[in-house]
Amino acid sequence: MRRITLQAGVLTLLVLVWILLWGNISVANILSGLAVALVITLLLPLPVVPVEGRVHPLSLLRLALQVAWYLLLSSAQVAWLAVKPGPPPRSAVLQARLAVKSDLVLALAVNIINLIPGSIVLEIDQVRRLIYAHVIDVGSARTVNQFYRQIAQVERLLVAAFERDTEWRPAAAEEEAS
Repeated sequence: MRRITLQAGVLTLLVLVWILLWGNISVANILSGLAVALVITLLLPLPVVPVEGRVHPLSLLRLALQVAWYLLLSSAQVAWLAVKPGPPPRSAVLQARLAVKSDLVLALAVNIINLIPGSIVLEIDQVRRLIYAHVIDVGSARTVNQFYRQIAQVERLLVAAFERDTEWRPAAAEEEAS
């Protein structure tokens, strides 16, 4: 049932994108969008991504609000670095470990970190759960610690939203139960 719901959602989103690309809602656009969506999903299927936890809406909302705050704060900091007089800020590549369990949540964490202005993930060590991020303005211990605090906060919120220990079931155990 979950798989059918997911496929219907994907088809609906693809039809919606098709309609947005054409710019108007008509029966012809809906039907042609459905045809294109079916061709895409049947001929170019995505691999199955194991979902091993549950989504907690309240924790997800806290994550979204925290990320929005980081976006505003970091944008202001980067804007200030761009206009302030003096030499350009020091930048560095910093290593951080993420204690997330699933590859899906790891990918989400990397995307969140990339959205925060002033940092971009350059490399992911999937096995050891390490990321290497280029960070602007690492001229003081305070700014380096601020980056690590942001990473730790995003990690805690992601675990609370998707990977709580009490509900975690590895994908292999889920497939055997099915």
